[in-house]
Amino acid sequence: MRIKYDKVSDVLYISLSDEAVHESDENKSGVIIDYSTDGKIVGIEILSASKKMPNPLKVEYEVA
Repeated sequence: MRIKYDKVSDVLYISLSDEAVHESDENKSGVIIDYSTDGKIVGIEILSASKKMPNPLKVEYEVA
């Protein structure tokens, strides 16, 4: 998994797989989910990220 935040465009992208994006769907305004050809989620893009979360620069990782 990779997380990239572009401050200039205010876009946060969470890449869950290296598979190619076949289809994208914007379920909620400004949240785009990318799917592979077999329907797996390969990425999540959040537009205007600084308006949708407290701090897009802060990342916490937890394993349970």
